[in-house]
Amino acid sequence: MAKKKLGLEDLGGFVFSTNDDFDENTYAEDTHKDYLKPEEQRLEAHFSNKGRGGKTVTIIKGFEGTEEDLISLGKLLKKKCGVGGSTKDGEIIIQGDDREKIMQLLKNEGYNVKRIGG
Repeated sequence: MAKKKLGLEDLGGFVFSTNDDFDENTYAEDTHKDYLKPEEQRLEAHFSNKGRGGKTVTIIKGFEGTEEDLISLGKLLKKKCGVGGSTKDGEIIIQGDDREKIMQLLKNEGYNVKRIGG
């Protein structure tokens, strides 16, 4: 069975552009950003149960970094807490109200965390 093509990268590096002045090197430099180190970031630990059928979740907001870093941090928190969750829209959603434990884990990783809400 043939491997499915997932994205433009799988097409062999072709660049589709109608712009005659397109410069691939300029585009590559624009996509690279300097993200903050964990010590410089200000994360917020929120508690919520709205829109979730009454189930409680802890939401971590304010992460600045790549999508891969966000996903790996979410996996770490879910694994250490032994619960489920997800990462979307730049937020980490952890099932349950484990704010204190999550805040301690984030502080151990070097992040500055602030408790928001009740």
